[in-house]
Parts: sequence; C-alpha cells; structure tokens
Amino acid sequence: MKSGVVTVTNIEAIYRRLIDEGFNEGNLAVVDELVAPDSREHQRGSEDGPEGAKKTIAYLRSAFPDFKITIDEVVVSGDKIWARQRGGGTNSGRFAGHAPTGRIAFTEVIDICRIENGKIVEHWGVPDQLGMMLQLGLIAPPVRHAEVTA
Repeated sequence: MKSGVVTVTNIEAIYRRLIDEGFNEGNLAVVDELVAPDSREHQRGSEDGPEGAKKTIAYLRSAFPDFKITIDEVVVSGDKIWARQRGGGTNSGRFAGHAPTGRIAFTEVIDICRIENGKIVEHWGVPDQLGMMLQLGLIAPPVRHAEVTA
C-alpha cells in the first residue's frame, strides 16, 4: 500500500485484521498497528485511541474467554467500512457488573470505522446490549399482556 493511499481492499483487510487478530485471538499488539494514536471512539462506554480498543478487547475476553466475532457482511464506501457481525461466547467472567452466568450468548453488532493513512481514526459501534443481557439472564424479558379483543 502506498503511503496515504487507502483502497477498498486494504480498508477491509485492516478492519478484518483487527477483528481476527485483536478481538478473536486477543493479540493486543495488533491494535497499535491498526488504530491511530488520536483515534476517536463514538461507542458509549468506550475510550479513545489504541488503549481504549485494547481495554475493550481485554474486557470482552475476560468476560467471555472464548469470545469470537463472526463478520457476516461488510460494505466499503470511500474511507469508511460498515460491518454487520455477531460476537460472543461463554460468559465465565464478570460482565456488566454481574457474576459469570456460564451461559453462551451472542450479540448482533453494527460497526462503522473510518480509515485514514492505513489506520482506524474513528469507530462507531452499535451492539445489541439488551439482547445480550436477556440471553445471559441478567434482565427479565418484557411481559406481553394478553391481546384485548372487543
């Protein structure tokens, strides 16, 4: 890749490498290669920069030691990549302030990343946190009242 030139192919490769090596394998060193030092994190509860990404990976892998993300679909447009994926595993560590449940749970996630000079400079993540909490049994499902008939 020429310096400063980012193509559709390498935008996807950068993103997939972060997911595969960082999130799925727990290789935190790869984060420094792929996330810009001044990157901006827009996902609630997450921190900016490579250290923020490393904390997120470490947290997820401590709550779900077999944590894995499966990318279902990606779209690259300009300097951005959109990904639809599914992540989770067996909850054998503390998660969201709760003791381990031992349950297997997965959440659907939509990620958007902006890439500049071969590094991720912005990230927006939208995980289905409610679905994850329901699967883990940490919150009760909403009660559906009987349909009213006239």
